[in-house]
Amino acid sequence: MSSNLVRCSLSIESTLFNQLERLVGHNGYENRSEYVRDLIRKQLVEEEWESNEEALGTITMIYDHETRNLGRNLVNLQHENHDLFLATTHVHLDKHVCAEMIMLKGAAHDIRVVANNLGKQKGVLHTALSMSSTGKILK
Repeated sequence: MSSNLVRCSLSIESTLFNQLERLVGHNGYENRSEYVRDLIRKQLVEEEWESNEEALGTITMIYDHETRNLGRNLVNLQHENHDLFLATTHVHLDKHVCAEMIMLKGAAHDIRVVANNLGKQKGVLHTALSMSSTGKILK
């Protein structure tokens, strides 16, 4: 089996190289190459989101389930956008506070809109959107 790896070299200032070495070690990478590959992949995913390509998004949402009509509003938003939703996991953090992790697949803009609409519901304490790729551009 032949490798499709290409060797390249680059020139950077010594202070920047020292920072690279620190980041590689701090993040637990075994070598600079894998760290740089991951930086490139991260940039590709960000470009994918900026160009509104098909993407994956994970929304983490923390909310007070006792807020009037919140449960109904959250379910309605999910049904209105059912074509984007892949999976939802619900956990109880205490007597009143719940967490949901929601995975969506669709146009990046649509995922952002859903995340914003979920986050602005009365009773939602915090939402965070994590963006990812369907992997098509990363192969």
